[in-house]
Amino acid sequence: MEKKRKSSLSACTTIVVGGKLTGDGSRIYARSEDFDAMRCKNWLVFDETDNGPEEFVADDSAFKCPLPKKRLGYTALPDYQFHHEWGSAGFNTAGVGESSTETIFSSPEALAHDPYVANGLAENCTYNTVLPYIHTAREGVERLGAMIEKYGSAEGFGIGFIDNKETWYLENACGHHWLACRIPDDKYFVTGNQSRFREYEPEDKENFLADKDLLTFAEKHGLWNPKEGKFDFHQAYSKDDIADHTYNYTRVWGLQKLFTPSMVQDVNVNDFPVYAKPDSGLIGIKELRNAFRFHYDGTDHDPYLHNNGHEPWRPVSIFRTTQTHLLQVRPWLPDAIGHITYVANGMADLGVFLPVYQGIKSFPEAYQIGDNYCSDESAYWKFRKVMTLAMTNYNAYAPLVKETYAKLEAENDLRQKEFETDYLAIYKKRPMEAQDKLQAFSDKLLNRALEVADELTLELFTHLTEDTMKNYMFHGA
Repeated sequence: MEKKRKSSLSACTTIVVGGKLTGDGSRIYARSEDFDAMRCKNWLVFDETDNGPEEFVADDSAFKCPLPKKRLGYTALPDYQFHHEWGSAGFNTAGVGESSTETIFSSPEALAHDPYVANGLAENCTYNTVLPYIHTAREGVERLGAMIEKYGSAEGFGIGFIDNKETWYLENACGHHWLACRIPDDKYFVTGNQSRFREYEPEDKENFLADKDLLTFAEKHGLWNPKEGKFDFHQAYSKDDIADHTYNYTRVWGLQKLFTPSMVQDVNVNDFPVYAKPDSGLIGIKELRNAFRFHYDGTDHDPYLHNNGHEPWRPVSIFRTTQTHLLQVRPWLPDAIGHITYVANGMADLGVFLPVYQGIKSFPEAYQIGDNYCSDESAYWKFRKVMTLAMTNYNAYAPLVKETYAKLEAENDLRQKEFETDYLAIYKKRPMEAQDKLQAFSDKLLNRALEVADELTLELFTHLTEDTMKNYMFHGA
């Protein structure tokens, strides 16, 4: 049963990690999708086809465009009512991953000269019109950039692409302009709902791509004066006002302090480095799980510790998150198991990250279903019930959820190593058997997570019943 309701504003956090920082040579692109807790996510696999749709027509905006008939297969995490848009994150069968999108905002000055286009390319359209038609991360940037220039942007967004060789992040600027940068191998990048890029070297095509008029447009309209200094993309094109101080600055500041405690910077001054190095020298999957659970833990600004839903500092982990994903590329492995999307449904702080291998052909049905009304059959709602119960008394119930899911993630990490060893031993000589093992392993692991969530729901409800009874005893003398 579907209930109609008004949606929340979209807002996300992105972390990108270079291959020299992960400890094993992998690269990772990660983002939380912070939108509306009622927007149930369906996990889907789209098959490769030579006879795909020749036109994309958005359901959630006015955008439409032609499409190539040949479409690669790909995984997606769309909202329940928009299966052919809002794909969010995943890999295609060519081994390219995309994360779409980080909502950002251009400055009023830039928009005055090149406004957003009402029926242009909106955030909801940037995944399903790009990922199925690209074979490299760079090609993803080029296709998306060409679409921005041709159709115009309907709103501001940042989008990432990752493959076996490179990781790229693109930020659009006003209606028809954009800049993309290749993420350095020895640094990490953090952003939260604000354009972060500064430097642009037009001659350095290895590390920068942009529309051809990016600089001349800025100079022509007084957004940048070459006589006053080097071009700064953020200063020229991006919104930066008082609202950013508690909503965006704090997340970038907090995550950079988490990874690089030695860094000294003022939370109220937007001079945060675009790229930074961690003090530990390591940011892997475990560190990123922890980062997306960040809520200024244990400080005066921790909204959950202090039961304060009106805390002005916006944390990374919020209840209305629909999903968080970690796109990991391990180039030394076959793509089927070397490319993984770790996904946590709902709020990461009270959720569990589950591995989705590129090579799977389907998800258990529970992950494919559900709408905006709670369901016992939907995986999204099974996980959402756990976090909703835990939030009724965070300090009392959250430790149980965190401990249970930490144990499950550790077990899954070990199971993955064992499975991958078995897969590598047979995939060349017995590819069909290897594929069957991959699908069976994925199904078993994802179904086991549902069992754990169900067990947690019962335990939490038991504790809540007991605690409620204590408050309303009314027993005799």
